[in-house]
Amino acid sequence: MKSAIPQGDFLTVVGNGKEGIGEAASSQASAVPCFPFPISCRGWRRGRRRASGFTLLEMLVVIVLIGLAAVAVSISVTQGLASARVRAASSELAGALRATRAQAIVRGQEQVFDVDTRANSYDGAKQRNVALPRGLQASITSAKEDRPNDHTGRIRFFPDGSSTGGRITLKAGRREWHVNVSWLTGEVRVVDTVASR
Repeated sequence: MKSAIPQGDFLTVVGNGKEGIGEAASSQASAVPCFPFPISCRGWRRGRRRASGFTLLEMLVVIVLIGLAAVAVSISVTQGLASARVRAASSELAGALRATRAQAIVRGQEQVFDVDTRANSYDGAKQRNVALPRGLQASITSAKEDRPNDHTGRIRFFPDGSSTGGRITLKAGRREWHVNVSWLTGEVRVVDTVASR
């Protein structure tokens, strides 16, 4: 039976293979929709396309891609946080140097700022034994005769605002932060650079 059946009618297939229009002849019958264009209703169920969806392989590929994206984001965030921590440490170090210079001017007395490269810490006029963040390497370039020992560098600030000058370098990976102290004016500046290898 082809397109002679009006739209909305159902072709009833009875368990013995007979066809009829209307209600089912037995409990074994099942209703199959017929279409108004030439198509065989008998083969409709058999030729029906399989339900659309995703295969297991496609789902695994999507899960792997999501995992790779999550790893890339977490690495980027971790590096960003480490960089922010080091930048904050260099700003705090510069602030401690400026505070030591201010104390020398206000008190009218010479003040010292020590950097211990072995312990990765520094001592200023107001702060003592301040530890630098983990993973950060400190070095100092200052007057050799002013060093208290082989692993401690010292910068002196005088009452007129000048200093003995020097450079404190904070290194983390390929990034370097130079905290420069001018000997003439005592000005403190932070410079962010990428270390050359």
